Amino acid sequence: MRRTYKLAAVLSAMILALTACGDDDGDGADDTNGGGDQPGSDIKVGMAYDVGGRGDQSFNDSAAAGLDQAKEELGVDADESEAEDGEAETAREERLRTFADAGFNPIIAVGFAYAASVGKVAPEYPDVTFAIIDDSSLADVPNVASLVFAEEQGSFLVGAAAALKTEADHIGFVGGVETPLIQKFEAGYIAGAQAVNPDIEIDSTYLTQVPDFSGFADPAKGKTAAEGMYQGGADVVYHAAGGSGGGVFEAAADAEGWAIGVDSDQYNTADPSVQDVILTSMLKNVNVAVFNFLQEFVDGDAPAGVTTYDLSVDGVGYSTTGGFIDDITEQLEEYKQQIIDGEIEVPTTP
Repeated sequence: MRRTYKLAAVLSAMILALTACGDDDGDGADDTNGGGDQPGSDIKVGMAYDVGGRGDQSFNDSAAAGLDQAKEELGVDADESEAEDGEAETAREERLRTFADAGFNPIIAVGFAYAASVGKVAPEYPDVTFAIIDDSSLADVPNVASLVFAEEQGSFLVGAAAALKTEADHIGFVGGVETPLIQKFEAGYIAGAQAVNPDIEIDSTYLTQVPDFSGFADPAKGKTAAEGMYQGGADVVYHAAGGSGGGVFEAAADAEGWAIGVDSDQYNTADPSVQDVILTSMLKNVNVAVFNFLQEFVDGDAPAGVTTYDLSVDGVGYSTTGGFIDDITEQLEEYKQQIIDGEIEVPTTP
């Protein structure tokens, strides 16, 4: 409990200091609003990241990109805070309350792990708009916007890419934490690979189980898991493991195999030493969802309810940076259109 109260006190001091000076971000990030005459110049956004925070080169960074775009184009002000590995649920609740008490509105919670906290805190602040990414369980809460994605559809396409590029007819999947959300990635990946080759061999593993969310921030564990797959004969491994994916890339480089990134175009964000093993990435455009939500808020629409970002609106997709899948892009686009047209229904559970 002492740790929770200490965190709340630190957050309070940080955010109240921002409120007083108006131009100094709590974590050192630039939060200049771009001009007091812009539409959103009187709006202060609170961004509560999941474990790993800004700089994870994956999920949180994609959300941060959407916030940065809103700061530049809409003129909103912002402050950011991130979850600590293993922190109590009360710490997440206090993070949200501290933002609300300091006058931040809207408040964006990045990740399904915030669902219980948002569900508890949002009713306490009915005049504050909350958004949560990757959770739709709060659809009936009037001041909560749920921003969700068809991860299984994007994963289907990179699964097809893996099956088209493998030379061993043996591929792998590494999930960060075994939850229904991450199982969507696995299910789509398997379905896409099997659409190309029904007999392909697919290894799957998860780094941790709920309530241990460290599987999203443990590159060493990610590397060990992927090493086992490459040593077992797989030559392409897809990760949906957040910051742990860096270890998967290292294992791919050591094994001279391929890896597939997730959430953002990880060819552009990973360490240059592993760049050339990233076959493609499943794009989950959290940045688009965050920016669209903030655009609606600035326009006075007070967004709420569930918004789903799928292939039909480019909410998910795959990257082509590096040119490694240029020879199969036409086939992937055919699969994409079949999914959009409803000819292929992608499963959400393995």
